[in-house]
Amino acid sequence: MGKEIKLNLPSVDDLFSTQESRDDARREKVLDMPLAEIDDFPNHPFQVKEDEAMRSMVESIQKFGVLTPAVARQKEEGRYELISGHRRKRACEIAGIGTMPVIVREMSRDEAIIFMVDSNLQRETILPSEKAFSYKMKLEAMKRQAGRPSKNNSSPLETNFRSDTALGEMTGESRAQIQRYIRLTELIPDILDMVDTDKMAFRPAVEISYLPKEQQQSLFDTMECEDCTPSLAQAIKMKQFSQEGRLNDDVILSILSEEKPNQKEQFKMPRERIIKYFPEGTPAQKIEDTIVKALELWKQRERQRNDAQ
Repeated sequence: MGKEIKLNLPSVDDLFSTQESRDDARREKVLDMPLAEIDDFPNHPFQVKEDEAMRSMVESIQKFGVLTPAVARQKEEGRYELISGHRRKRACEIAGIGTMPVIVREMSRDEAIIFMVDSNLQRETILPSEKAFSYKMKLEAMKRQAGRPSKNNSSPLETNFRSDTALGEMTGESRAQIQRYIRLTELIPDILDMVDTDKMAFRPAVEISYLPKEQQQSLFDTMECEDCTPSLAQAIKMKQFSQEGRLNDDVILSILSEEKPNQKEQFKMPRERIIKYFPEGTPAQKIEDTIVKALELWKQRERQRNDAQ
């Protein structure tokens, strides 16, 4: 077990006014814990990338240490489960540091899921797949909690409680949008990755998620061969054909070959040529806007140079 960190804090009674909060404070402690004793959160939906931000975090930890403790809970067998702080843990591993400060907090499985999702949703950039799986995990936890008696009495919570509505209010998303994100968890990994990398639009991907996995794979293979993705109308048509039992490889190709409404010729450039100039995770629209702005500045300077000649 990690060494407990002694903190010079006011007494608990001075800080907390209720018995419940005093009990919570006594159950919480900060340990300088060996990384080997900390397990990652099961099915953690948020990616831990070794990108430029990670490199900066490693440098900071090497200079100043971990400034903000991670949060974990102790499991039944005695080991610890990381709830918040997966990037800090990985940065410590890269930096060759064997311990990190951890707040050990008593939590149920559902409380831990909700805390884990909420703490990670504060990130500046979140991929659609991360939202999809985290919303699903939190919604399921909220539903389980809604079926339990409340703490102050033994009566169950209101039976008309809508967990997806409550989650939408917490995240600023509509209930329908929450459900659309959760639908993305039904996509095969290859197509979900296309959504994450802005190669497929969000709404068509939601419709495609209703296709059986083998039809999704056929669609992905066709998209790769034809270098195209379905519009929303085409995705809806595929979903309808699938539900009617009429979707096959030939139908998929036929639908993808249809001319899209208001289709315009697209200027294409290999993503690898431009992505290196932007932070990882930059949305495609922001990349396009930045390139257009840079071209406008270039055109303005060229005009000024020609006027000066």
